[in-house]
Amino acid sequence: MPLNWRIALLAVAIGLYAGGRGAWVWQASEYGKRLADQAADYVQQLADKDRAHGREREEAAAAALEQLAEQNSQRKDLEDRLREQGKTHWKEMNDAQQIQARLRDRLATADLRLSVLVDAGAFASQGGDGGMREAAGAGGVVHGAVRAQLDRAHAQRIVTITDEGDRGLIALQACQAYVREVTK
Repeated sequence: MPLNWRIALLAVAIGLYAGGRGAWVWQASEYGKRLADQAADYVQQLADKDRAHGREREEAAAAALEQLAEQNSQRKDLEDRLREQGKTHWKEMNDAQQIQARLRDRLATADLRLSVLVDAGAFASQGGDGGMREAAGAGGVVHGAVRAQLDRAHAQRIVTITDEGDRGLIALQACQAYVREVTK
């Protein structure tokens, strides 16, 4: 082969190599740009999702704090109402005890005597007529009902029993009021 053909063939081979190499570099550069753009988009999407998730967490935390503050306010209101209710219960209990103490004192000093109504028919059949007669009151139609006075010791025991009953009723009312407040 003559030298001119060889040079021409070498020139074509170098041209083909240079063109192929140029196309390869250009294509690699284009794919690199596309991959870089895709990676940038993916990173941006992740960042957006992270920011959105952070906002959701902040909103959830704010809602939880609001709910906690509301519950604390309700608990404080309930505690205040229960405290007032306790004071009222204590006052009622103290008043009842003072009334019972005055009643016991009056019974002890014979300032007050307790008496009971006695069935006149049963009382007369037993041969007793030593009871006190009571005049008919404006609101009653029984004339001269027979009453028997109680011994002071018995009267004081009766007052003690009624005192315990009164305290029990006051405590029951306080418990019922407590349950009503707590279950509102």
